[in-house]
Amino acid sequence: MKKYFWLFALTAIICSCAETQDEKATPLMSDIESLYGSGQYKQTLDSIMSLRKNYPEAIETRKRALKIWQNASLKMAQQDIARTDSALQATLKAISSTGNIGKRNMLGVKRDSLKARYEAMCGVVRMIHYRQSMK
Repeated sequence: MKKYFWLFALTAIICSCAETQDEKATPLMSDIESLYGSGQYKQTLDSIMSLRKNYPEAIETRKRALKIWQNASLKMAQQDIARTDSALQATLKAISSTGNIGKRNMLGVKRDSLKARYEAMCGVVRMIHYRQSMK
């Protein structure tokens, strides 16, 4: 019985000295935070995907990364909305100033495409805001 106790104690000591998944993921998490802080949102999302793949048991680190994921996704969607809105405004202006019916029709198709993209990205932003409010 005593030798099982010592074996158990030795195993417990060895396991307690092992580095946890959260500790191993710390350097990657600091990289993720610095990428997010510098506005490199696509690279931030890519790094979070790598974190999820390489450290599936790093629960606390992954919880922190989820918040950054949502914020980076939100920033990217907002930037996309701004670019799409600018392109839509330019297209609307071009439609009103063009006399050629063929060119107007093509610009109308572009306008419709931009409107659909704008509405879809606004939906993405609403969904991210909704998920952030759930926590």
